[in-house]
Amino acid sequence: MREQAGLYAGEMEHELLAAAGGGDADAAHRLGRLHARRGDQEGARHWWERAAVTGNVDSAYNLGVWHERHGTFDEALRWYEMAAGLGDAEAAANLATLLLERRGDVAAARCWFERAAQRGSGPAARRLALLCERDGETRTARAWHREAALRGDAASAFDLGCLAYESGEDTEALHWWEIAARGGHTDAACATGLLLQATGDPEGAEAFFRLAAAAEQPAAASHLGGMALARRDLTSARAWFERAADAGRVGDQRMAGFVCVELGDAAAASHWFGRAAASGDAEAAYNFGLLLIAEDGDLAAGQQWFRQAALGGHHRAARELGTLLSITGNAEEGERWLAEAPPPGLGRVCDTALVARAELAATITGRHGDAPLDAGKLVEILGTWDQITRDLPDHAGAVAWLGDLAVLPESAIDRLSSARATLLRPGGAPWPGPTEVEEALATARLLRRRLTPESCGG
Repeated sequence: MREQAGLYAGEMEHELLAAAGGGDADAAHRLGRLHARRGDQEGARHWWERAAVTGNVDSAYNLGVWHERHGTFDEALRWYEMAAGLGDAEAAANLATLLLERRGDVAAARCWFERAAQRGSGPAARRLALLCERDGETRTARAWHREAALRGDAASAFDLGCLAYESGEDTEALHWWEIAARGGHTDAACATGLLLQATGDPEGAEAFFRLAAAAEQPAAASHLGGMALARRDLTSARAWFERAADAGRVGDQRMAGFVCVELGDAAAASHWFGRAAASGDAEAAYNFGLLLIAEDGDLAAGQQWFRQAALGGHHRAARELGTLLSITGNAEEGERWLAEAPPPGLGRVCDTALVARAELAATITGRHGDAPLDAGKLVEILGTWDQITRDLPDHAGAVAWLGDLAVLPESAIDRLSSARATLLRPGGAPWPGPTEVEEALATARLLRRRLTPESCGG
């Protein structure tokens, strides 16, 4: 509801009644506010209607709010439209919102959002930008996000950065993400850190990760843990990974376990490996099994976790399980696990630029509540290509060379190569969809199995 500053100073109710009775719309509006303050909603509506029919825009707006709160949406639409027609930007934005959310009338909503945005409404500019994004009108969406961002909307500044990044404009993306981050948008701070990491500025990346972590962003804590680990600052790495792990991030629970092993804290390592393993993490289950055997001599528990990890596709766990079964009197089953162990996994990708690009793709594809691409799968795609082509003297013929060497269709390797190129250099093609990611991942795993059968990790 709206109220003018000093609305009732020095005025008596009977004076307002006399003025309103004589047709004074402003006095009728003030009486409406007086009744609203007393909790007399019907009295407020009465006087606002008297004022609105004579052209008082604030009363028309207040009636729109009144009817929206009371669930009489047709009346709310009528009064908002009256106020919007008199030039009220906020009424136009509210009208557009009701048309969109209550009637599903996108065309009319867009019209009123645009009128509101043109009159200076930042929230309307943002809603209009999101509608344009949904309809694939990227250029128009960027223009309206810019309007909203320039009026202080950090979410639109973040989205503007995402649209720039998708178009291959790293510098523009960084500009808007920094603005959003300094406006308190934690995802933007994390994205800024990732892009700086991807482009070789670890000090700048760390500053923005710290900004996001200060606002309790668990992904930022995870990245700070990785940076501390790379410096061999194990105490700091443990603190950051545990912060991220406490937020339920399974991968960080596993990493906290690894760091605790290096620090010699077997009890804490067991805690974190156990939590991650209980969530289905095969690498954590394998390491939990190793720890139980090494620290407690518990072969039965070790066998249990090796089995879980092996069933989850962990190569070394299957081989450890096979060996353990063979020496504990289950030779036949042990031989089966040794003979039919899952193929080796990629292991940990240490190239932070590749990891950052994968994380950025996941962040951007999931920013409006859509299912994001799986960052772990994207890292595996990028890491596999990097691993198997690292020593090639000429990358121009990599697709044909890999196809011949691995005896795979050149078309499959070409799709893998295209997905990789989009993840590393967005803008040339749309993001790969979930099906394309799965196809590229399957090809990557076949390449590793055929070209590097024993040289990878788990």
